[in-house]
Amino acid sequence: MKLKTVTLGCKVNQYETEFVREGLLGIGYEDALDEQSADLCIVNTCTVTNEGDSKSRQVIRRLARDNPDSKIVVMGCYATRAPEEVASLPNVSEVVTDKRELPDLLGRFGVIDVPTGISGFARRHRAYVKVQDGCMLRCSFCIIPYVRPNLASRPAAHIADEVRRLVDAGHREVVLTGIHLGHYGVDWNRTLPKEEWTRLSHLVRSLAEVPGDFRVRMSSIEATEVTRELIDVMAEYPDKVTPHLHISMQSGSDGVLRRMRRRWGAKRFVDRCGLLKERLDRPAITTDIIVGFPGETDAEFAETVDVCHQVGFSKIHMFPFSPRRGTPAAEMGEQISKQTKHDRGVELARVEAELRDKYFASLEGMPLRVLVESPLTEENHHQQRAEGFIPSVLQHIGTSCRYAPVAIPADRAPIGEFVDVLAGPINGTHITAELRTAITA
Repeated sequence: MKLKTVTLGCKVNQYETEFVREGLLGIGYEDALDEQSADLCIVNTCTVTNEGDSKSRQVIRRLARDNPDSKIVVMGCYATRAPEEVASLPNVSEVVTDKRELPDLLGRFGVIDVPTGISGFARRHRAYVKVQDGCMLRCSFCIIPYVRPNLASRPAAHIADEVRRLVDAGHREVVLTGIHLGHYGVDWNRTLPKEEWTRLSHLVRSLAEVPGDFRVRMSSIEATEVTRELIDVMAEYPDKVTPHLHISMQSGSDGVLRRMRRRWGAKRFVDRCGLLKERLDRPAITTDIIVGFPGETDAEFAETVDVCHQVGFSKIHMFPFSPRRGTPAAEMGEQISKQTKHDRGVELARVEAELRDKYFASLEGMPLRVLVESPLTEENHHQQRAEGFIPSVLQHIGTSCRYAPVAIPADRAPIGEFVDVLAGPINGTHITAELRTAITA
């Protein structure tokens, strides 16, 4: 029996697809090659934007066309939001509307011993580990709390066992992810006194104490979740917990943040980033920003740019606002024109490049641990040549502990392994480096 899987959307979806795939491979399914027709297709859908819905439908129709005799099982947020719509698509045999049903789904296919996690992550050196599900917030632009509202944290012992398996399988970095990662433990804490609460910092500490040559990175968290306890764990385990946090900002304007129904203002965001920089040496801080939110004025956008400079982000994921049917923001007045969104996006990209280069330059001469991930592509080489840098040897590219991409001579940097380097000058969007025999920080 041949199997094909397609995943759209976030790291949580990628993890859940791998969970289902691994269970099916365990009972005899085999991954179909590109030219082979599959008996079963699993599609994990996304509904963050209207475009996510559209892409999900396109994928399902293409799979039905290319695999005419297949059964297609559809799961994910679009399947939860519009199950009847999904069920009407060609070859769809089952729609999974709740991710908590995944063990039952595997059971219906004949998986007897449903695992508590995964033991490998196909075609990746960095493995995603889902530790939590559900979000109870109601940001005015986001549909996800409506389709994944139920908080559920995984037991720390199950997560630690999974991390051990992934490390044994050769993965050198695990990325903790969830629908709202910072809500880890919240579902257990409601009836307990505060001194008995479980927090994300407790989980990170327990994983940092797992033996092995690997590191832990956290995916997106909120500013209010950048606690002193979490920062303390990062400082205590510098070789195990990466000095990098992705802190979702969305806007640096208090007026826009109120319309977004966010839980904090710009000052608190800057203050939390300041705590991180006070405790750690040159941590990487990355973020998400929406430009062109309804009613966003030039002055409010300027406030966002100002906060970017105050924090000194090393990377900004920029999104032009896209009205999502079913959310309050889609019904707000003063929708911003496409041209204004484009112009602000161009300006923010310029700011990001400036801040990235400033941060990368601050790392020069610093010890970095790099996970080597792939050859430097021909596209990268063309870009480097255009910028006046012509590599004399084949290079590999990897991700440093501080989330900066680093180019290293291929003969000194085996793919899938750590190498310890001293950061050198910037080359376009990468850092050059020289290898060293030991890492001291």
